Amino acid sequence: MVTATELPVESRVAPASLAKTAAAAAAALVFWFLPLGLSPLVQHALAISLFMVVAWITHAIDHALAGFIGCYLFWALNVADFPLAFAGFADSTPWFLMGAVFFGVMATKSGLARRLAYLVMRAVGPRYARLLFGLILADFLLTFLVPSGIARVVIMAAVALGLMEAFGVGRTSNIARGMFIILTYTATIFDKMIIAGAASIVARGAIERVGGVEVLWSRWFLAYLPCDLITIFVAWRLTLYFYPPEKPALPGGESVLKEAVRALGPWSALEKRAAFLMATAILLWMTDFIHHISAPMIGLGIGLVATLPTIGILDTDDVKRVNYLPIFFVASAVSMGQVLVATKALDVLTDALFAWMAPFVTNVYSSTLVLYWSAFAYHIPLGDETSMLATSVPVLMTFAKAHRLDPLALGMVWTFGAGAKIFVYQSAPMVVGYSYGCFTARDMLKIGACLTVVESLIMIVIVPFYWPLIGI
Repeated sequence: MVTATELPVESRVAPASLAKTAAAAAAALVFWFLPLGLSPLVQHALAISLFMVVAWITHAIDHALAGFIGCYLFWALNVADFPLAFAGFADSTPWFLMGAVFFGVMATKSGLARRLAYLVMRAVGPRYARLLFGLILADFLLTFLVPSGIARVVIMAAVALGLMEAFGVGRTSNIARGMFIILTYTATIFDKMIIAGAASIVARGAIERVGGVEVLWSRWFLAYLPCDLITIFVAWRLTLYFYPPEKPALPGGESVLKEAVRALGPWSALEKRAAFLMATAILLWMTDFIHHISAPMIGLGIGLVATLPTIGILDTDDVKRVNYLPIFFVASAVSMGQVLVATKALDVLTDALFAWMAPFVTNVYSSTLVLYWSAFAYHIPLGDETSMLATSVPVLMTFAKAHRLDPLALGMVWTFGAGAKIFVYQSAPMVVGYSYGCFTARDMLKIGACLTVVESLIMIVIVPFYWPLIGI
């Protein structure tokens, strides 16, 4: 007799997935027929959107598939015509993400990301405190090259595991816990301070599209630069405080780090070409206030250049191995937002979700705190930060315009608030980091709570005093 524990994974997962999908469909069906006094078009658009959001929250099926189904239902049920139902696929946001994905593939395939991490480690020296600082700094620098938080965690985890072996400590040691908890957590917040990962790319697109304001890559980067620097320092000191190392320095000294770099060999032609292309993209992004070429155009353009035969960084097999489902998910989320805007359903959502906020956004200080902590709280039940931002930023932009508030400032604070996390389930990179078994959920709660408070204090200073200096 076959027991439940002996069943294949697919057999055990399928009923749960089916139940979640049925729950999402039931919620949408009930909402479709509720006597709410809304126009049929608005109510039907909201009902289909409800299905998509519930499916995303519960992970009933893959996010992209849930998004595709929603877009199809918009079209098939006459809520929107085909161009509107799938409008997100003609928006620049998902293609910006595609360019970012190509960047990650370039950095990992060429070995550039790993080399950068080890060069930083060698530069900081063999003492544990310095190595920990180097891990955080390398994580930040890799955000420019590897937009995927999961990929950065995997790359940095390989470095951390090597350091654990060199220190001669196990996974439950303070050295291991400190390195893994902080490289995991920072991987989920640095890509909110730089337009790099899917979440910030989605937020940027919604701010431009619905808020009607230009979002410059360079301005976003400069806006959060003080926060980056303070976060690196505070994260470093907090980790040392909570997890004092068993050994103050590598037993083998600098020779261990030099050997690790030497093992990488000389710079390959592939690394040099990848470094040149990425440096070109970063330079163009940093100077977009001069030439005003959009960030998506730069990102996708450089990514496509890397696939040209004469460049030779990415070949057809590399492109085939890319997981395009996250890109399709973003496109479907953007499509949902476009439908909600066109049908005026977004106005209904704005009144329902953000009307309470109006009395609290009377000045820059209260606005910053309310937005930051509201985004933090909003993220807890939604879990996935990309879907959270995809569904909430368009609504927030409508609220901003209705109350004559700055859409860019509100959108940036809200996006940053989504980066604050205290639970492992709130981000895929955190789940990946947790899977190495070097820290517990309690560790994440402790570090996350401290950094969440610190980040809010940073925002209450830089938003009113620094952001106006750079035109925000």
